[in-house]
Amino acid sequence: MTVCIEYWISVASPWTWLGSARFMSLVSKTGAAVELLPMELGDVFAATGGKPFAERPVARKTYRQLELARWSRRLDIPLNLEPRFYPVDRLPASCLLIAAQRAGHDALPLSHGILRAIWAEERNIADWPTLQAIAGECGLDGASLVSVAKEPAIASQYRLNTSRAIASEVFGAPTFIVDGERFWGQDRLDFLAERLGA
Repeated sequence: MTVCIEYWISVASPWTWLGSARFMSLVSKTGAAVELLPMELGDVFAATGGKPFAERPVARKTYRQLELARWSRRLDIPLNLEPRFYPVDRLPASCLLIAAQRAGHDALPLSHGILRAIWAEERNIADWPTLQAIAGECGLDGASLVSVAKEPAIASQYRLNTSRAIASEVFGAPTFIVDGERFWGQDRLDFLAERLGA
């Protein structure tokens, strides 16, 4: 029986970026199915006691940057600690991912491309032409996906995802859920692998 992983992400999360390639490798190794669920992290934070980066105390801000730099070096993954386009509106890129899934595509490579764009390539993931180009780089019909992503039903799905995340006790990104068991953070991928028997 194929295991399904709920993969809760914010398209602007540096932690999701740091875990993205390893998660895709784990999925490939185990054959698990993935339900990719972009969510509005600001709303999730508001419901669960978290704070956006800009509103955190200085001590927490500086430590977050220190940890990101450590993990970037440890994993040998490029990461710009102060990307040009951040904070950024997460709605367009999130809707693009939802549109890709509705079209029957494997959206994991696209999510990886979006995360790479903001954290390693200094690109604006709130810009539709940029998103169209990223989709094309992932072998998808970017123009068609952008057209669908702009439909009101897609934004409605994004809001539903966010409500579902809160109901599922998700409070940060990335979060992986298997049969109701939560794994929060890219540094919990080893535990997820154990859960999957990898």
